Amino acid sequence: MAGRESVPVRCYGSDSSDSEDDCDWKECDVKEDETEHPECLFCPQVYGSMSEVISHCAVDHSFDLVKLKKSFNMDCYGYIKLVNYIRTHHPDASLVMSAIEPIWENEEYLKPVKSDDPWLMYDFEDIELPSSVTVPEISSSTNFNVTAEDGLVTLSEQHFAELQRMIQHLTLQIREKDSELKTMTENVEKMRHITQELVADGRNEADSASPAHCIKAIKMECDEGYFNTYSHFGIHHEMLSDHVRTSSYRDALLHNTALWKDKTVLDLGCGTGILSMFAASAGAQKVIAIDQSDIIYHAMDIARENKLSDKIQLLKGRIEDTELPQKCVDIIVSEWMGYFLLFEGMLDSVIYARDHHLTEGGLLLPNRCSISMIGLADTDRHAELVEFWTDVYGYRMTCLKHEVVQEATIEVVPANKVITSTCVLTELDLSTCSTSSLDFSSELKLEAITDGSITAFVGYFDVFFDLPRPVSFSTGPHATPTHWKQTVFLLEEPIIVQQGDVLTGTVTCQRARRDVRALSVTISVPGRKLKFNLT
Repeated sequence: MAGRESVPVRCYGSDSSDSEDDCDWKECDVKEDETEHPECLFCPQVYGSMSEVISHCAVDHSFDLVKLKKSFNMDCYGYIKLVNYIRTHHPDASLVMSAIEPIWENEEYLKPVKSDDPWLMYDFEDIELPSSVTVPEISSSTNFNVTAEDGLVTLSEQHFAELQRMIQHLTLQIREKDSELKTMTENVEKMRHITQELVADGRNEADSASPAHCIKAIKMECDEGYFNTYSHFGIHHEMLSDHVRTSSYRDALLHNTALWKDKTVLDLGCGTGILSMFAASAGAQKVIAIDQSDIIYHAMDIARENKLSDKIQLLKGRIEDTELPQKCVDIIVSEWMGYFLLFEGMLDSVIYARDHHLTEGGLLLPNRCSISMIGLADTDRHAELVEFWTDVYGYRMTCLKHEVVQEATIEVVPANKVITSTCVLTELDLSTCSTSSLDFSSELKLEAITDGSITAFVGYFDVFFDLPRPVSFSTGPHATPTHWKQTVFLLEEPIIVQQGDVLTGTVTCQRARRDVRALSVTISVPGRKLKFNLT
């Protein structure tokens, strides 16, 4: 770049008159261009004027000064702090534009980072746009020296700057209107979604009053996803590795062999066929094993591998849609229990099999179950799952607390964190219960056994095989952990209790409105009504 030269400029003295002849002329050493070329705040690009660099920031970096001014009611001091903040920390423009609060408010940013910074000399009021969308007018009195030659139009520098300014204004206005339109579109979509949910809720409420609101009412194509989850080997490894679960069924069958002699057994939801093989080994004359998931094909190989295919007949299908090779069976055995006992709704299929295929006086295994609840004081776990949202890398996300606690969690809780007595919520007799048994309301009564803060209510179930040699097991925190673990209903705000205090309320369990295999649990205690989902 060539060096700047000094040029002679005529300057009027203090005693100058209107007549040029009477003027006292003198030379001043002035540089050819005294204007500082402004540099972009976010990249090294340099421009000839502030209007050009502001337009560049808006178009190429989405840095909208007008929006920032409007959002934070920014004055000239705020503008100075903003510029110096960017000069100091070099943030991405998107970080500045997404700020919820002005992160540049510290007084230290009033001190210029760059000397003679053109951004700080810029009149911040110049970026103010009219309230309505208008195109800035170009003064007709201005001489733009527009010339045309060979079909090309030459604009004066002043005219070019005015057009650049107009483009900048229109670009910022379009961005602002686009943002408003996007917000309005999102709001309309939310309203549409909420309306659809309200309509669906109304329909489902009507359906829930009908006896058909059970697994049998689900079309097979709509229920395929449930059975597909049992097509994977991992879940069967987890269940078979659960010693409490599997050995309890084994002991109930093998320790009561007199009951199975010459009997026909239905293994409902047989999976790998482990219960079928227990029954065959215990002396059953025939075992009919049925499962809708693709694991049934491997169960067929397993029966052949163990030379039991002559006793075990395996069928692929859903019990509600499948014709069995014989109408009635003497015994139904099934491992149907889900989280909080009733999750997955497989009890419906057991009841269907009982009502359609069990001989009068036949046996159901297990034959009895109960659901219980206790109070837990685990402040460390509460801090991990709930208080975590109070400070997430320096930002508050407390609005998520309420959403998080609505989803029940499945985990093993420490027995030494239990601080209340146990309350049995409901007991099911498999020989008499109905599909409506999944919906129940029960009194909750918990006595504090020590001082503390209840951070969660914990649900679990017990299973009973009432046989000549009875077998039972529990999934509670006091027992050996099972793959069912416990169902934890976290509280957003803990309940402080002292030893001897009795906490009373109600627990209501219902099928979820949109998924009959899922559950909705409501716990009401004084001053609180807590709703939870198991989905």
